[in-house]
Amino acid sequence: MLLPCLSPVRPLGEYPIGNIPLHQHQRMKCVGPCETLHIHPDAWLDAEDAACFADTALLTLTDSDGIALAWRGAEPDFSRSMVAAHSFLIRHPWDLLRANERFVANISESITAHGDVHSSAVIEGVIHLGPGTRILPGVFIEGNVVIGSNCKIGPNCYIRGSTSIGNDCHIGQSVEIKNCLILSKTNVGHLSYVGDSVLGEKVNFGAGTTTSNLRHDGKNHRSMVDGVLIDTGRRKFGAIVGDGVHTGINTSIYPGRKLWPATTTRPGEIVRHDILTKI
Repeated sequence: MLLPCLSPVRPLGEYPIGNIPLHQHQRMKCVGPCETLHIHPDAWLDAEDAACFADTALLTLTDSDGIALAWRGAEPDFSRSMVAAHSFLIRHPWDLLRANERFVANISESITAHGDVHSSAVIEGVIHLGPGTRILPGVFIEGNVVIGSNCKIGPNCYIRGSTSIGNDCHIGQSVEIKNCLILSKTNVGHLSYVGDSVLGEKVNFGAGTTTSNLRHDGKNHRSMVDGVLIDTGRRKFGAIVGDGVHTGINTSIYPGRKLWPATTTRPGEIVRHDILTKI
């Protein structure tokens, strides 16, 4: 599993999906009739699959490869199993993005009571705002978006679903964010585009930093894992950016590239390959 490229110390269960840690999502699936349900610690168990599984007498829920994601009893019983439609194991960092897409796209009720939305902001979708978060003038939010506490969003930025933004973040002037998972204390201050990407904690994007997310031939993106290019299964895929990464102004990042924790780029740099160590 290639999650050290995001953080060398954060356990998988602590990664936020829609600003809720993965392990908490798993506990939420174990209430009511699912009290005795065992869930693989690396699994994203989708709400629809959990509900369907709870309504059956089957004992094991598997992914498409036959790996047990959840089961009743001490051990999985593959003789009485069903294949999940939307659940999967999180093996790579882009799988976090996949889970975030699924969760945020399905939120149904806006929660803004503790945030401050300026009268000139436009919201066309469902949003969750944390306490102390300010949506400044000229912000356009389209689709479902989750934003944590004490964030500053805007002015004049475009946030597209299905995006989640952690606590104490700043998304600023002329920035476009689309379908991203952004962890806490991260700043994308001005003149940037970030799409289909995962940004760790305390990331700072210099002005004009741009992620590319689409191949010219329209094929799925591949990413380097242990020296081998593997298919991510994603036609749209931006960057995986680890904790504490700082980019220089006007950095351009090729699709599917990974910037490991605490790495940096120079002004005007083009990131053609994964960046594994500090310059």
